[in-house]
Amino acid sequence: MPRRPRPPSPLPQRDGIDAIRLRVPDAHEGTLRAYLRERLPVPSAVVDAMLGAGEFVDASGRPAHGGERGPGGTYWFHRTRAPEPAVPFPLRVVHRDDHLLVVDKPHFLATTPRGSHITETALARLRRDLGIPALSPAHRLDRLTAGLVLFVVRPGDRGAYQSLFARKEVRKEYEAVAAHAPALSLPRTVRSHLVKERGEMAAREVAGAEPNSETRVELLGVRTAPALAGTPPLLARYRLLPRTGRTHQLRAHMNGLGLPLLGDPLYPRVTDPDPTDYRRPLQLLARSVEFTDPLSGERRRFTSGRTLTAWHDPLRWARTARD
Repeated sequence: MPRRPRPPSPLPQRDGIDAIRLRVPDAHEGTLRAYLRERLPVPSAVVDAMLGAGEFVDASGRPAHGGERGPGGTYWFHRTRAPEPAVPFPLRVVHRDDHLLVVDKPHFLATTPRGSHITETALARLRRDLGIPALSPAHRLDRLTAGLVLFVVRPGDRGAYQSLFARKEVRKEYEAVAAHAPALSLPRTVRSHLVKERGEMAAREVAGAEPNSETRVELLGVRTAPALAGTPPLLARYRLLPRTGRTHQLRAHMNGLGLPLLGDPLYPRVTDPDPTDYRRPLQLLARSVEFTDPLSGERRRFTSGRTLTAWHDPLRWARTARD
């Protein structure tokens, strides 16, 4: 039997973020107030204040008073959020039509709301600034990685574009900067079994397990770095061509080759940098994407206009590394 569609939210988005939908189980015998106190990770006084302010509403948009009983029920509300530090870099629109939006994301900006990054995300910004409340991502790019991200304008088109990534029909090209290793033979294809456990910051490679990730690594150029502490004597620019899309795949594969990317706070070891210190971004860029549009049949290719500081301005990079 096909699933029944979820009822639409009676609350508008707030700062580009959808209201949270909460379904009270049919088996719950207490009041809505009691359920909210049990379910939500906030003090009971906060729940009471939100109910008093009419911040929980039912499917008709009518505020709930908290004394409701009965076999379940569905309610919506906006979570109270702590202020987020502004990421002081713009999103650049590369392409926009009735179906697809392609943006050039800066370093440090998350693609979608997650954890402590909610309103300062690409999705929230685009929904708010462009007036496209139904916008949704076709895929995701790490917060620390810059470059191209595809968003879908109409909900009905999302599956068609997401399927391109699921079927590995999108050719993605990345650029990265790391130390140069003259003894390492390139190009080469790296295959390994990557695992990213819940609660762990970094992914790890499992020796001997069936590979679930694949990246081709090519050398694009080598240059001398400024003779300052914290910078390798020779820098290299690499082209990375992932065939799969595991979490942290490119960073883990380069680290496995003994070439951790410059500016990486997780590889080869986990550090804890100030999240508002934007001086040394991860030197990884989603340079281009290429695919056949599933709706028009047109062959599309988009290219990022961003650059990697360690390669194009190594003296500036070396100075920040010394600070």
